[in-house]
Amino acid sequence: MKNKQEVWVVGDAYEAYVGRWSRHVAETFLRWLEVPTGGRWLDVGCGTGALTETVLAVADPAQVTGVDPSEGFLSHARARITDTRASFRAGDAQSLPVADRRFDAVVSGLALNFVPDPRRAAAEFARVAAPGGVAAAYVWDYAEGMVMMRRFWEAATDLDPAAAELDEGRRFPLCRPEPLGGLWEEAGLDDVEVRTVEVATVFAGFDDYWEPFLGGQGAAPAYVASLTEEHRHALRDLLRSRLPYGPDGAVSLTARAWAVRGTAGERPAAS
Repeated sequence: MKNKQEVWVVGDAYEAYVGRWSRHVAETFLRWLEVPTGGRWLDVGCGTGALTETVLAVADPAQVTGVDPSEGFLSHARARITDTRASFRAGDAQSLPVADRRFDAVVSGLALNFVPDPRRAAAEFARVAAPGGVAAAYVWDYAEGMVMMRRFWEAATDLDPAAAELDEGRRFPLCRPEPLGGLWEEAGLDDVEVRTVEVATVFAGFDDYWEPFLGGQGAAPAYVASLTEEHRHALRDLLRSRLPYGPDGAVSLTARAWAVRGTAGERPAAS
């Protein structure tokens, strides 16, 4: 079974699915970095601009450059973020279109798992970070802590064992602390740290939980789109029966991310 929507391109669908939760993680992540105000920031795999927007609100930067390969995402980000300190350009995390040693902070939110060669991306983070600057990223804990997706894949594989092939928790080794920290150390970054960031993901009701899975963006929504109507309804009903509901019908879950940070040294960056 092949996932045909691995590259996400539709901004509104991404926002409804995971973009809204990424913003909650981003604020805690940025405060952990403690980058001085007035810095130059690079947001790698900026997507619809969730992390860029939070940098502008929390970190008081001089400038933020967002880089992403998806023109659809970039258009969405440009339309929403009008702060003149922000700019966006097309580019690949494995070959960043920026000069060496330029940025005080090089960050990435929820993008590393979708880069074909994360080692090259980490080396690029180290290359473009200024001496003493920070390079950092966060990814969902797909294997255990991203509960909205865990609930989905548990139900999907109960109905269709072949769905396990698409489960991000199985496919993405970087969603655990050891390989994530190792990636940063291999890139030659100093003082590497890994931590968790956990946020509440509260859905107004079942429809608020289920409808983003109909948007076609990402592994789970693409899987739903591939199903027959009968199978889709069976999956919907199974999920409806299993989710926890509050007195008001709200569905309260949690989402955990793993975050990594390191410092660029004076020595040449890894290549």
